[in-house]
This record gives sequence, C-alpha cells and structure tokens, in this order.
Amino acid sequence: MRKWLAIIFLIVLGFFMAKITSSFPFGEEKWGVSRHYVDKGIEENRGSNLVTSIVVNYRGFDTLGEVTVLFLAATALAFLLSTCRCRRRYERREASLIVKTASETLYPLLILFGAYIFIHGHLTPGGGFQGGTVIASAVMLMLLAHFTFHPNHRALSTVEGLAGITFVLIGFAGLIWGGSFLANNIIPLGQWNRLFSAGVIPLIYVAVGFKVGSELSGLITDMIKTTKEE
Repeated sequence: MRKWLAIIFLIVLGFFMAKITSSFPFGEEKWGVSRHYVDKGIEENRGSNLVTSIVVNYRGFDTLGEVTVLFLAATALAFLLSTCRCRRRYERREASLIVKTASETLYPLLILFGAYIFIHGHLTPGGGFQGGTVIASAVMLMLLAHFTFHPNHRALSTVEGLAGITFVLIGFAGLIWGGSFLANNIIPLGQWNRLFSAGVIPLIYVAVGFKVGSELSGLITDMIKTTKEE
C-alpha cells in the first residue's frame, strides 16, 4: 500500500513540476529582475564578482536565512550530541610523525587561505560560506592529528555570536541610512576591482566567514567529543 501511495505521490508531483517548468520557457525573460542584475549589478555595487552582489545585496534576505538555517542546524545537532548516551568506544592510535608535521604545517596556511577567500569574495569566486568551510577543515585536520588539540568552545561561540550580530547590524544600518535592509549605499562603493570596493559587501562576507567557520569548527569538535576512548 505504501509503495502505491509513493508512486501516486511521485506522479502527481511530477505532473505539477512539469506544468510549472513548461510555463517558463528556457531563455525567455518573464520579468526584468534578472536583466537589472546583469545590466546594473556592477554599476550599483562596484563588485567584480556579480554573483556576490546578487547573493549578498540584492538577495541579502536569502543569505541571512541561510546563515540562520545553518545556526539552527548546528545548534540542534550539538544538542543531540550532548544528550547522546551511545558513545562508541574505540582504541585511539597516535598519529604518525608525518601526519602531525603535515597538519601543523597546513593548519596556518588553511586558516590564511580561508580568510583570503571570504575577504576577497567580492572580487573572486568564493565568499563567506566557502572561506568558513576551509577554516573548519583546518580545525578538523588538527583534531584528527593531535589528541591534545582542543579549540576553545567559548571563544568559538563568542565569535559566532558577534559575527551574526554584525551581519544584522549592517542590515539595519542600511535600513536606517540607506532606505532598505542591507542597502549598499551607506559607505563609499570605492573603485571597481579593488580590495576596498563594493560598499558593505566585503564586510558582510567577512562576518559570514567568521560565523560559518566558528559554527562548523564547534560542530566538528562536538562530533569528535561524542566518541570515547577505551
């Protein structure tokens, strides 16, 4: 019975999806929003990465929602891990000298590379989410290679909170002085293709980078702590 219900549901869902997609022919412009992004995006934001201008400025509410979803997911998973009583026992083995040396060498380089990605998000492909993920991967590498490496969870929570507050404050500053939430005209836009350009977009991506990096680093730390030595 369940299989037939699933098949019927998929057929109905496929029918409605086909109707929706057929009503918007590929390549046909139905609204002027996309054309405005392409024609006015660089002029209005002075960012070399047009995708960044769309994601952070024009569709800033979406980015704020994504950051909120990530925060809720990390918080929920951390709560579940903290209350889990089924810790797996295993015999931990000391990492080899090569792994330890490599992790110690790559750790600062990965942190620097992650910071570079979200600082230059308005100029090159990348941004806050990508840079924060690279930073979290550096923390995971050290946790796997060194048993004594324990990130300061309180510091990570503080950075995460300050980054989120900064994002929201930038949005409200645009609402007060620019006329709309996350408005990009409250500070000078600068010269195109320069580091100090694109208005508040670099500031937003720096905040997102710190928030994502600290959230994922804390989450990885919690996941590793759920295991228990023999």
